Amino acid sequence: MIIGSTGYYVSPSDSVAIIAANAVDCIPYFRRRKYLKGVARSMPTSSALDRVADVISLGGRELKCYEVPTGWKFFCNLMDADKVDICGEESFGAGSSHLREKDGIWVALAWLSIMARHKKPIKEIVINHWRKFGRHFYTRYDYENLSSVQGRDVMMQLQTLIDSGLKGTAYKTETRGYVVELADNFLYLDPIDNSLAAGQGYRIIFTNKDRLVVRLSGTGSCGSTIRLYMEHFETDTENIFKDTQEMLKDLIEISLEITKIKKFTTRDAPTVVS
Repeated sequence: MIIGSTGYYVSPSDSVAIIAANAVDCIPYFRRRKYLKGVARSMPTSSALDRVADVISLGGRELKCYEVPTGWKFFCNLMDADKVDICGEESFGAGSSHLREKDGIWVALAWLSIMARHKKPIKEIVINHWRKFGRHFYTRYDYENLSSVQGRDVMMQLQTLIDSGLKGTAYKTETRGYVVELADNFLYLDPIDNSLAAGQGYRIIFTNKDRLVVRLSGTGSCGSTIRLYMEHFETDTENIFKDTQEMLKDLIEISLEITKIKKFTTRDAPTVVS
């Protein structure tokens, strides 16, 4: 977890994106090599890392960003095959190919290198990154200690919705409209060993590139947890400093409508918002 001197919090998704954006200029190992081989993020992690890869690729050297299921082993396959240098996930894990494991010390040193190079505090580095690449507003709603039946019913409802043809469906709040561009249950074909990882969570991506991800974890005696990940990409510099929940208000409303989570869980609010 990266926190600035005044308590300024950097989200894990932003942290790995900022490290990747600055790696070649600020981290000695990558500065000597002068390029990154590739980057990777877990599927629920925001698309901030993808944005960095896209912008760097426009600069003349292609940088591929891999989207993998949750689980460090998927990063390891890519690193062992020399495909990626930097990877991270929304649950604070991040690392590099030097160790092929989560490495908080490396993350801290990477940030110290970035701060030393730019001679700026963490908050200013983050703000400058948003100004250049845009900001990915991102939140996670956790519904904990659900029964296995409640968890199953939410996911089955989503599958039925997708099977019925969710693509092209329009949703509307009082202030914004949404049209579904992609809806699926994430399926990952490992490019290294050709193994298949199915049923990794539902993705609903809208034409404006807003994104909803729904995952179910735990079916034992402690109950199930459903996690909703919601993301909105913003490039307007007048909006990038606004409150996360305010900027995501419309997407949250639509996400709750699509998942019908209140109906199936009888919960009025998530257990945890992060």
